[in-house]
Amino acid sequence: QVLLVESGGGLVQAGGSLRLSCAASGRTFSSYAMGWFRQAPGKGREFVGAISWSGSSTYYADSVKGRFTISRDNAKNTVDLQMNSLNPEDTAVYYCAVRAWRFPSTAANEYAYWGQGTQVTVSS
Repeated sequence: QVLLVESGGGLVQAGGSLRLSCAASGRTFSSYAMGWFRQAPGKGREFVGAISWSGSSTYYADSVKGRFTISRDNAKNTVDLQMNSLNPEDTAVYYCAVRAWRFPSTAANEYAYWGQGTQVTVSS
């Protein structure tokens, strides 16, 4: 099976930046689409962005478009989420996930494997 581990979360001031990384294992990783989701306290799981198997196509929620960037390095089995211009509304636990398909979905239930999450806290 595919195993995922997120890292890079922490505390940052509004307007600052963080770079999250997701390390994956499994020989079929390079054929899978990857997604990033987040869950704020008391809220449901929210789509953040996704990237196709080759990295040629990316998709973002309107709330983060222009501020967040997804990239992947299939040779290293990593997917990153660069987050700029952070605001307190971005505070959440961030998860990476694998969809068993080459192309992404915005729906959390389409993703088969999930990491443990990493906390991002943005102060005002």
